[in-house]
Amino acid sequence: MRQNGVMADRDLRPPPARRTPRPDVLTGRVVLPAAVLDDGAVVLDGERLAWVGARRDLTAAGYPDAAPDAGPGEGRTILPGLVDLHDHGGGGASFPDATSAHEAQVAAREHLRHGTTSLVASLVTAAPDVLLARTATLADLADDGELAGIHLEGPFLSAVRCGAQNPHDMRDGDPALVRALAAAARGHLRTMTVAPEVPGVVGRGGVIEALADVGAVPSIGHTDATTEQTEAAIEEALAALAAAGRPGARLTATHLFNGMRPLHHREPGPVAACLAAAARGQMVVELVADGAHLAPGTVRSVMELVGPRVAAAAGQVGGADAVALVTDAMAAAGMPDGAYDLGPMHVTVADGVARLTDGGAIAGGTSHLLDVVRATVAAGVALVDAVRAASWTPAEVLGLTDVGGLVAGRRADLVVTDADLRVREVRRAGRPVPAVTTARG
Repeated sequence: MRQNGVMADRDLRPPPARRTPRPDVLTGRVVLPAAVLDDGAVVLDGERLAWVGARRDLTAAGYPDAAPDAGPGEGRTILPGLVDLHDHGGGGASFPDATSAHEAQVAAREHLRHGTTSLVASLVTAAPDVLLARTATLADLADDGELAGIHLEGPFLSAVRCGAQNPHDMRDGDPALVRALAAAARGHLRTMTVAPEVPGVVGRGGVIEALADVGAVPSIGHTDATTEQTEAAIEEALAALAAAGRPGARLTATHLFNGMRPLHHREPGPVAACLAAAARGQMVVELVADGAHLAPGTVRSVMELVGPRVAAAAGQVGGADAVALVTDAMAAAGMPDGAYDLGPMHVTVADGVARLTDGGAIAGGTSHLLDVVRATVAAGVALVDAVRAASWTPAEVLGLTDVGGLVAGRRADLVVTDADLRVREVRRAGRPVPAVTTARG
């Protein structure tokens, strides 16, 4: 602005300096990867975690203390953003049935609002053209950062252990189809569930070798294999991953116990082989610990066998524990009882349990991952172990070092809950996620 041809003083002043946003400080019970701070603090600086530690050290670290009413007396618990390796949908939407990215996004955001900040979308067995189309749709969401990857549960599975999947679409191993699906996934194919006894899965040039070549992790599941067949598949998969430049990578077992030949003392089947591989640090076993898929004692026993406490005792708290809690959720997660679809299969949900309308087999879960954590703690598992199995360990399976734990420098993904582990607030990359508003609350 000029006055009589002379620039006014205020126009000569430099523009005001931009204010640097003050770090956001949250306090309460803080769950770290290997410990719980009863009176801890988490400092967010934009999209990153700037500092995590005991609240008493906040001032010395250069950060202002939070308001007194944000302390442990209020029951606030701060968890890392949860990581789900196996999820078919929620909020009324199903990944296997989504024909657009918008439909699939409904399911992803349902779980995000409940604390799952990194989610792998799972498909079920279907015809090749359907799998290719659905994979391409999910890849769009993964490109946008809405998904952490894609999991294919089939189609190279055992019809004898089909569970809630369509046995008529199951087929012999086809490495060419694996490569086509990987191309459709555009780098986002993370895991594929396979049955070792299905022809073409194991052996030179087979499905397991193709999965390793395209950067995906083989997962053992929906199988009637013997222990010996499973052991051979595990050995081959580890060798294939090493040959593909990923020595030390671990396999997974798709929802251990469910969709598998049962463990029997004379016919131990795949369960025994998977648990042994997990104990050797070669495999991570998924548990759908939602109170419907597994008895509490089963969850507790597996956690005691191969969970974080075993790793800690061996001095391997960096990531050698071998349990990942998953939801195996389908469209009914967060929704009322009623009729739903899981791919071509019709599902009825009653009292929160999903079963095939025809046959009655359990047809996926209806829980969010935070619900699974809560049920695992109720089963007698320590909070730190349950949370680690739903965050740190699955992130390690995915090769993600930026999420999965409340560690300074990582992305500011976190869940604030009450003392009963019910969600109050979710942050992803430091940004608040819209409040939970679902039919089941």
